[in-house]
Amino acid sequence: MQFHHHGYVSGDPRVSPAAGTGVNRPEEVPDEVDVLIVGAGPAGMILAAQLSQFPEITTRLVERRPGRLEIGQADGIQARSVETFQTFGFAERIISEAYHITEMAFWGPDAADPTKIVRTDRAIDDEMGISEFPHLIVNQARVLDYFAEVAKNSPTRLVPDYGLDFVGLEVADEGEYPVTVTLRESAGERIGQERQVHAKYVVGCDGARSGVRESIGRKLAGTQAFHAWAVMDVLAVTDFPDIRTKCAIQSEAGSILHIPREGGYLFRMYVDLGEISHEDHGKVRETTVETAIVKANQILHPYTLDVKNVAWYSVYEVAHRLTDKFDDAQPESGRSPHVFITGDACHTHSAKAGQGMNVSMQDGFNLGWKLAHVLTGRSPESLLETYSDERQVIAQNLIDFDREWSTMMAKKPEEFASPKELGEFYVRTAEFPAGFMTQYQPSMLIGEATHQELATGFPIGKRFKSVPVVRVADGNPVHLGHHHRADGRWRLYAFPGAAASGGDSALRNWADWLATSPESPVVAHTPAGADIDSVFDVKVVYPQRHVDVDILSVPEIFLPRVGPFELIDYEKVYAADEEDIFELRGIDRESGCVVVVRPDQYVAHVLPLTATGELAAFFAGNMLAAQGAAAELAEA
Repeated sequence: MQFHHHGYVSGDPRVSPAAGTGVNRPEEVPDEVDVLIVGAGPAGMILAAQLSQFPEITTRLVERRPGRLEIGQADGIQARSVETFQTFGFAERIISEAYHITEMAFWGPDAADPTKIVRTDRAIDDEMGISEFPHLIVNQARVLDYFAEVAKNSPTRLVPDYGLDFVGLEVADEGEYPVTVTLRESAGERIGQERQVHAKYVVGCDGARSGVRESIGRKLAGTQAFHAWAVMDVLAVTDFPDIRTKCAIQSEAGSILHIPREGGYLFRMYVDLGEISHEDHGKVRETTVETAIVKANQILHPYTLDVKNVAWYSVYEVAHRLTDKFDDAQPESGRSPHVFITGDACHTHSAKAGQGMNVSMQDGFNLGWKLAHVLTGRSPESLLETYSDERQVIAQNLIDFDREWSTMMAKKPEEFASPKELGEFYVRTAEFPAGFMTQYQPSMLIGEATHQELATGFPIGKRFKSVPVVRVADGNPVHLGHHHRADGRWRLYAFPGAAASGGDSALRNWADWLATSPESPVVAHTPAGADIDSVFDVKVVYPQRHVDVDILSVPEIFLPRVGPFELIDYEKVYAADEEDIFELRGIDRESGCVVVVRPDQYVAHVLPLTATGELAAFFAGNMLAAQGAAAELAEA
């Protein structure tokens, strides 16, 4: 964490000084807003937390509940989500309170007595080390609390506006605030009263029954599996030996997906209620918790489950549905989107793969920085069209995977080719539910893989996988990716080649061009009067040991002067650790390279240090030239 660059800070450094729209922020939603978010679920809260970092943007989040969520339905936090939490600054705290999944046990019928279950297999949760962060279980409500804290502590002092229900919206063909939204008071003294708010953009994060989705004519389409599950969070006494281990349990009586919860005592069970008829029409949802507990005991035989307290209970039917577009764009008329949908509003599936909250948050993270770039004049409005293009494909991949996983979980024991089949599938597909199979295709935001061989371990379109390095200025070992913050900045990581220590090296030439050339994205897109690293966070990682790097010879672009006192930022110069980043990520030691990373942590391009024209052209395709002295000074 960096602070003090604007003066001495004696209080909590996580609380930013109020600025822009955060100064004298009105308690009630104003008549005109830049972004109106509908729904305070995971997608809505991460979107709000991201937009809250931009004090010039008026963002309001409305939620029909009267207050914060107390008991959440989702609880699985995949490692990709924890990486995202790191960018918002609360990964360490949520890790400390969460349950850590380190392995999964698989249970099936005992061959000697099929009426009883026995452990058939164990699997390490992340055997391949796909992330430095763990797989967690923590209440969804706590995730929302952390995002709410980030938003409240931001320069805009953003807090949800509870007790406001979405009624409908209309989109005009022109005007600065083209979306007219009708809201209704759902709590408090004015319950039932309606009012209208005019917005530049509206985002529906309002769940599977989304009113925003209906307002723009999008429909969830798909299939229902006609299979029901009861899910319960309980405190219980049991002799089942793996009660504190994640388990997939198959028996003659049915199946259970068992997940220990945070705190050391609570756990969740998804209890198989079996297939339901097409004429059920939701009647299965009337299944009582007592019935589910009896069913769980039958499945666990010869072990018993004595439930002492039920914290939460529900029954759901598996359905896989998806919308064809995640926005209201009208290509035939050339109108860019002004209304978007995220999360369950545009994709629904089973809960057993632990994907709902995780994928929804990535929807919000993907959209948030794009809205910010358009609203602050950094990028053209066409940037917003990439949201649906990128995320709809990911949602389809999720549904395809979840259909396979939920089908396997519902199988009877005799339908498996071997007792280890389910465990083998779990290990083989681990990278997908962990969130690391997302790979965006070439677009205005993703370059072609022409130079991928320069850094084979940073696949273009996939998330930037962090690696330990050493900070040159103080010798501290750090994870390179952990310095990435949800501040809307692009990251440029320069990796010098073997001959990059001389005065005429490719690195120095690249650094000088980046700092001074009118074609440089840093010069062209940094607003006048802003810190030189306000739009692009430029770092260098040297291949040698940190003690062999002369910090006085490091190009100035990597030692920027920031803040009103023009203090030097020493946290942009790194060297290879014992875990050599050049070897681990397949970086060409002779040529070196530049790795471009988007504000949402995805690798956008890999280029040679000499490819300055390609780098400039890439950003010219997704950003607008900044107005003011930055470019003019370079030209002078």
